[in-house]
Amino acid sequence: MSVSSLDISIKKTDKSRIGEIDPANIQFGKNYSDHMLIAYYENGKWGKPEIMPFHDLSFSPATTFLHYGQAIFEGVKAYKDPQGNPIIFRPYDNWKRMNRSAERMAMPDIPQDIFIDGMRELVNLDRDWVPSGADTSLYIRPFMLAVDEFIGVRPAEKFMFIIITSPAGPYYNKPVSIYVQDKYVRAFPGGIGFTKAAGNYGMSMYPTMQIKKMGYDQILWTDGFEHKYVQEIGTMNVFFVIGDTVITPDVTQDTILEGVTRESVLTLLREKGVKTEERPLSIDEIEEAFHAGKLKEAFGTGTAASIAPIRELTFHDDKMVLPDIEHWEITNWLKQELADIRYGRKKDTHNWVVAV
Repeated sequence: MSVSSLDISIKKTDKSRIGEIDPANIQFGKNYSDHMLIAYYENGKWGKPEIMPFHDLSFSPATTFLHYGQAIFEGVKAYKDPQGNPIIFRPYDNWKRMNRSAERMAMPDIPQDIFIDGMRELVNLDRDWVPSGADTSLYIRPFMLAVDEFIGVRPAEKFMFIIITSPAGPYYNKPVSIYVQDKYVRAFPGGIGFTKAAGNYGMSMYPTMQIKKMGYDQILWTDGFEHKYVQEIGTMNVFFVIGDTVITPDVTQDTILEGVTRESVLTLLREKGVKTEERPLSIDEIEEAFHAGKLKEAFGTGTAASIAPIRELTFHDDKMVLPDIEHWEITNWLKQELADIRYGRKKDTHNWVVAV
């Protein structure tokens, strides 16, 4: 049964692949649900979206995004509530952010009904793929590609918008070890650091590969001018609990993604009466706080990882090992509070959860 008034064509798969999934061993990004949504943009307008069986795509070797990187994406999650119904966490915020990315990358806005109603229809059709185990979810990946068959540096005129979904377990199954990067740079003011453009992630691969060889899980990026103000951690926003204050880098320089989980965390902390600050934060200040015994907790936030505790940070020869995580008050509370809202175990007073 349709869950929206969106004019959408639906072709169901002849045979579900859900039997290939081991519910007790769900890994992030390894398996994909039975169906996908595709909509085409041509001649200045979006066509009728279609839901069809998940399948490989075919492109001309001259397709624009392959050469010039006009590609953006989002990350959303659906959860099962206590009654077994799928619910989606804050998809309207992802829709707005995707259109901010689209504007910066010279791509068309995606209509709300195609993004939201199409997503709801897709999740409803593949509702059995939403896992119900602890710390599991259905990861939803909307993305847009420039698909002109033209080799020439200009904004494309044809685009594909696609949504695929994937049952997901925890992104990080243990607290992470971080290397503070002051050589390579993720983003500069005036660039595309605030977008979810594919190129932002492609440029991070080599530095990340290098620090993993050194035994670390992720990079804490610093600014491109002084190489000392912290930015993002891997693909996540980052928070530090210094004394009685939770501090996170501000997003006013267009170098940091305005994370949906980041905003959710700030909202919950402020409602709880916890002092928060959004401002430039240097690695020097973090080191000073650690050695003074004031650095209590640190964590990353993101749709994929949710809340990822940081067990240690290394900057040059300074290895900062944080206190035992089981004693952390703020991070553990946030993780539980967010989970209760996302899984429908607690009343949603913010209108963050969207029923399917």
